[in-house]
Amino acid sequence: MSSALLSYAEAAAEVGAYAAQLGRRKPAAERVELGCAPGRVLARRLYADRDQPPFARSARDGYACRAREASAHLPLPVAGSTRAGEAPGGPLPKGAAWEIMTGAAIPKGADAVVMLEHVAHLRAAGNPSAERVRLLPPRKVKKGENIVAQGAQARKGEYLLAPGIAISAAQVALAAACGYTALEVFARPRVAILPTGDEIVPIESVPAPGQIRNSNGPMLAAMAAAAGGEPWLLPTVADHAQALDAALTEAAKADLLLITGGVSAGKFDLVEPALARAGGRFYFTGARIQPGKPVVFAGLSLSERGRAGKALRSLPVFGLPGNPVSSAVTFLLFAAPVLAALAGRAELGPRFALARLAADAKAKPDLTRFLPASCTFGAATGELPEVALVPWEGSGDLTALARSNCFLVLPEASGPVKAGAIVRILLP
Repeated sequence: MSSALLSYAEAAAEVGAYAAQLGRRKPAAERVELGCAPGRVLARRLYADRDQPPFARSARDGYACRAREASAHLPLPVAGSTRAGEAPGGPLPKGAAWEIMTGAAIPKGADAVVMLEHVAHLRAAGNPSAERVRLLPPRKVKKGENIVAQGAQARKGEYLLAPGIAISAAQVALAAACGYTALEVFARPRVAILPTGDEIVPIESVPAPGQIRNSNGPMLAAMAAAAGGEPWLLPTVADHAQALDAALTEAAKADLLLITGGVSAGKFDLVEPALARAGGRFYFTGARIQPGKPVVFAGLSLSERGRAGKALRSLPVFGLPGNPVSSAVTFLLFAAPVLAALAGRAELGPRFALARLAADAKAKPDLTRFLPASCTFGAATGELPEVALVPWEGSGDLTALARSNCFLVLPEASGPVKAGAIVRILLP
């Protein structure tokens, strides 16, 4: 490893290569009830237990018909009616239409559905109860129009979802439609979170002068849980080498270790020396980013009992800067992709999007900047969302972090990026 700071792209490549290697070794699987599956990662293929849809169904409220007959614009007597949930009706008599509701089975003999609002309703002379409908000219209807054919979405036995996909509401709905009451998912990786610093006190404490409450621990626990991990928040460690060594031994039981604080170059920044004593391999110690420049990425070779020794497994370790904005940014950029790989996800992130810059923003020639920002995602159709910087007072500004919903990405460059420019944003 070179002593020179890596660019963001170089640091991201190091993490990406490590995560890709991790991704080849899938975690253990477990079975969970369907209602508990959101947020988990699918471990086994999901198959269709029958055709999807299992019968030809109407995509609209209207009238099932033969396209050729309806397009002649002649009155068609209504021969019957089918609602969603009823067995298919029919057969459809020649020269007739069949009232049908959205989702209902198409009657035998029909090959199209005309929408309710596209027909005129007529009554037969001498028989007011006999309803007839006529497609309004000059409109025509084609075979298959407004019909979802049987098996159009999937055929029985076809596999629909691959392992590695993150499960959300859409995947739950599909699994339910295929009769799954439970799913095989990957076990959540255990993420140890180790706050450091003599100045850190518990949340319930009243801080003395020079002290601050432990906000990074709960923040990283929430971020780890949202990214698919099982957070394990360890007690805060004082700025003493012996205490940090003991904490590393305990944390080695986890699948991923996040250390917050103690990674700069000051007298009491003891994380790098502690990792070196534990036999850590350093992938990088710092990156040309703001905030988060002192970030450390290392791996600890562990024996089966979690002690330094024979390399049966490697524990990925991220030393995240103590300031909360820095800690959040470096988690998203570097720790989250490794956590995704440990969780068995196919997509490893981080997640970026495009937006239009609301006002000038200043880039720096030697740093990629990730600045707290607010993006209006409800942009008009066809327009990019607009992103604006959130006023902030540096990487310790928790208020700015809480008011942001993304981070504006400003690549290494000189001078301002002008309002109206298309920029990238880092998503949480």
